Amino acid sequence: LADVGEAAAEVEEEEEDLTAGMEVEEHLRDAVEGSLRLKRMLSRDDDDETQPGKKRKLGDPVKAQKVQALLARWGLTSDAVVKHVLDQSSADEVDMLTKSGYQPDKFNQMKSVGEVFNRYVSEIRERSMPGGAACDAISAFKHRWKLDFTADKMLRILKHKDLRYVLANHGGTKELKDLIEEAQATEADDDLQTTSALPENMGISTVGRFNRLELIDPLSDACVFGDANLTFALKLAKHRKALGHVGRVIATTFEDLPTLRERYKEIDTSIAFLEEHHAEVYHGVDCTRIALDPRFDGMESRLGAVYYNFPHSGAVQGFFDSHPMVNWRHENLMRLFFRALRHFVKPGGIVKVSSNAGAVGVRYSYIVGSAIENEFLHTETMPFLEWHLHRYGRSYGDKRDVYKRPDAKNNQSYNAQNANSDMVYCFCYSPTGNTLPKQSIRMPPSMQTLSQCKDGPFKNMGPGPARENMAKQLHARFLTEVSGTHVG
Repeated sequence: LADVGEAAAEVEEEEEDLTAGMEVEEHLRDAVEGSLRLKRMLSRDDDDETQPGKKRKLGDPVKAQKVQALLARWGLTSDAVVKHVLDQSSADEVDMLTKSGYQPDKFNQMKSVGEVFNRYVSEIRERSMPGGAACDAISAFKHRWKLDFTADKMLRILKHKDLRYVLANHGGTKELKDLIEEAQATEADDDLQTTSALPENMGISTVGRFNRLELIDPLSDACVFGDANLTFALKLAKHRKALGHVGRVIATTFEDLPTLRERYKEIDTSIAFLEEHHAEVYHGVDCTRIALDPRFDGMESRLGAVYYNFPHSGAVQGFFDSHPMVNWRHENLMRLFFRALRHFVKPGGIVKVSSNAGAVGVRYSYIVGSAIENEFLHTETMPFLEWHLHRYGRSYGDKRDVYKRPDAKNNQSYNAQNANSDMVYCFCYSPTGNTLPKQSIRMPPSMQTLSQCKDGPFKNMGPGPARENMAKQLHARFLTEVSGTHVG
């Protein structure tokens, strides 16, 4: 996803201090800058000719000409959605499309041409990624360092001690064979840490078992984001107590407490149980804006483990999650989430994000790509059903939970996706000390693009006040969401 940022970051004629007048520490400004930039983009009328210095600009006239040529070639010059996707694509992607014989499917019975094309562009970006299905520690390591099949064979026969050594010390400067010999000559640590257990066991199976058993740092705090009915936090709190951990569990919900009480009659009992286990429960937490949340003051570099299960930006009636008019919300959720975490996760801390391998809202590439560009190493993708913490009462996290009750048995409460395709994407924070560029974000559609859309709720609308009003309502909803207020 290295070149996605080129298309995702908007070009502006002047720089502004987005945190001016806000109570945010200097060292935390980077954690929230992207979120504030997105809010600013939605707050102004992007097509208002009275603000010429504030309008979005693509900044590449050559690319703009190629975009127009593609639209003409495909017979889609009047399709604002396809144009929006092309504008969001990188120059390299536009070049590839220009040279290829690709033609968007304009006669798909299920999806609009803009949605089909958006999916195709996403799949292009995913060709350089490890894939959304299960990927063990060696496969993830091999992909990161672009190793070959011979290296894979060498790594899979290593013992636990030696494999841990290679995974931790390979920096691309030594030959893998030399590093393996160095690992085999090193004595096993006797420091009573779980990572040092069973040094003579088969390496890959032991590392995989370690991840699945959730043997996290017993001293550090663990934070759960977006846990609507708090059932995962309950599971984690019990798990940590059984292992004798002294680190806190911080359970957060995006919704406020009155909303939770409407949806989950057991919520007060769950909160009381968590507090009995010395957990802290925070409501109304936007995981992309925790640097602005006073409840997280002083927690920089203190989190040893972070969990976010099945992230989603909320359904928009009339649109599939993959539609370009709403899909940008899901991608930005992951980009801004990982950028915010950089300042609160300790080096070596773990982050686990669960999602379905075939999800079209928060695609696996949004999770993995956003993590990597923020210096979270992808260490493994494991099947969700193999995870020790998988049996909790999943929920939709919206109004549907009023009549669809959670039932932790076999995840029967949540059947919107194939459970066998649910995955846990695992990461380890490994900061280099380098200053990262501003977080790239996927630009939302302008008011003009929304009003010209012919899909979803606009499908049967002709031009006129009703269409304009619908576009304004969607725009207002998007602005409310990026401001940290839950909708739905």
